[in-house]
Parts: sequence; C-alpha cells; structure tokens
Amino acid sequence: MIRIVTRGRLARLEDAARTASEQARQTSGAANEAFGRHVRELWNVTDRAERAEDTTTEVGVLLSGALAELSDAQQELLRKDIEIRRLREELSRGPREGETVTVLMHHGEPHAVYASRKAAHADTATHGYPADHVWTPCDERPAAAFTWRCEEFTYNPATNGFHRVSRAVPRALDGAA
Repeated sequence: MIRIVTRGRLARLEDAARTASEQARQTSGAANEAFGRHVRELWNVTDRAERAEDTTTEVGVLLSGALAELSDAQQELLRKDIEIRRLREELSRGPREGETVTVLMHHGEPHAVYASRKAAHADTATHGYPADHVWTPCDERPAAAFTWRCEEFTYNPATNGFHRVSRAVPRALDGAA
C-alpha cells in the first residue's frame, strides 16, 4: 500500500512531533527536578538521622556518666546512713563510766570537743598550728596562757558529768605551809 503524504499532513506530523518532543523535554525536566528534590530530601533526612544518631550516642554517654554518679552518690548515702545509725545508737546509749573526751581550748576558751586527743591535735593543724608540734603536758599556768591546749575530761556517772582528768599540781612554795 502506498500512502501519499501531502505537505499539509507532513507539516502537521512535524508539528505534532515537535510538540511531542517539547512535551517529552518538559516532562523529562520536571522528572529531573522531582528526582533532584527527592535526592535533596533524602540527603536532608539522612543528615538528620545521622545527627540524631550522634545526639543519641552523646546522650547515652551522658546518661551512663550520670548513672555512675548516681551509683556513687547512692553508695555515699548508704555509708552516711550507716554512720548516722551508729552515731544515733552511740548518742542514745549515753556516756559510759570512764569514757574520755578531749576539749581543744584556744587561749583558755573551749574551741571544740573531740572523741580523742589525736583528733584534737589534727584540728589544730587546720588552724595553722604545726602538724608536727610536740605536745607536752601543761603546767600550772592558767589555760588562757596557752594558744592551744587539750584538756581531757572523763565521765563520772555518780555526778552525771565529765570532770577534768589531770589537774595541775601546784608548785611547792619555799617554806610556806
């Protein structure tokens, strides 16, 4: 079969081909733009996911540190609770006969009370007194004559109080009675 194509038909076909080609170009451009938008969106979503993952890791590190600190704090609270119970029991039992406390005196005035002489000596080191100071027994001079002085007191249940352990021995006066 032979088909005769006229110039008018050929012009319409060429025009339809150009229109179809232009439409294909526009569709391809729109598809490329849509693909580009999807790639950018995918890039942004991937970036957000990576940042969220990094943040999650940082939060995990912070949380593990906080949990470690919490555990340490709980252990410390437990130790303090045990110490508080021990001290409450000691307080509730009251003093026992012969129990000694040391009073640290500064220029004759009571400064603090300690369970031991060693603790009182250690405290004077915190106030600038030499830690290696050799402590000697006090003589008959009044307590105010000493910068730091430790006096021991022993509990006497008969009087329901603490009394000085050592009293200064007065000097013998020449020929005085």
